[in-house]
Amino acid sequence: MPTTKADPIKKRVKVRILSKYCKGCGLCVSACVRHGIEMSKQLNEQGYDVASFKPDSECTGCGNCAVMCPDAAIEIVELDD
Repeated sequence: MPTTKADPIKKRVKVRILSKYCKGCGLCVSACVRHGIEMSKQLNEQGYDVASFKPDSECTGCGNCAVMCPDAAIEIVELDD
């Protein structure tokens, strides 16, 4: 009987950037393999330009951005199907 490989389960995730903690360093931008994060012109309470997730980007959930963020301003949230 031939064996079939199961398709890898694709997680649906959302990047949540906590603007009150973001200091605009841009490390998350360079860490994103899908180029899904950019620096916005939106200022937070401390006056820093904050990072934002591009709404048309597809996040793989790798977590590189969250790991690179020195201020723990990024969360990767797994969405329910």
